[in-house]
Amino acid sequence: MIPPLNVECFTCTQEANDQLPQRERVWRVPGWRVAHSFNSSLPGWVVVVPTRHVESFEELSTEEASVLGELLRDLTVALKSVTGCQKTYVILLAEAEGFTHMHFHVVPRMENLPSDRRGTGIFAYLKEEPLTSHERDQIAGRISAALSSL
Repeated sequence: MIPPLNVECFTCTQEANDQLPQRERVWRVPGWRVAHSFNSSLPGWVVVVPTRHVESFEELSTEEASVLGELLRDLTVALKSVTGCQKTYVILLAEAEGFTHMHFHVVPRMENLPSDRRGTGIFAYLKEEPLTSHERDQIAGRISAALSSL
């Protein structure tokens, strides 16, 4: 049995919203939703969130974990196509205040990435002026189209 949504959780509240903009609904598969990061200056930085309240990896069902694996692979293929990245970083922390709902950052790792932005330095893109809603909607549409073609 899937537990009810935790209404205290912002992510869970978003799952109940059928009118999300493109940037918040890049892609959906059973149990998961992909959104473009709201606070990144890097085009293509997406976040994968479960559609039910989950705080830790072991809370996933076998099916959810299986779907996640395929989704992460497909996102990497799509991001390579859309952004020209060399590979992706996949990051799970779920520690920030207000963001304990488990989520995965899937970050395009560009070939010309400065050395100070490699590895955990990638988080510097979260400290700059973020992309506009319009920019995020545009890149989200391109990622969605790339995923549709897989």
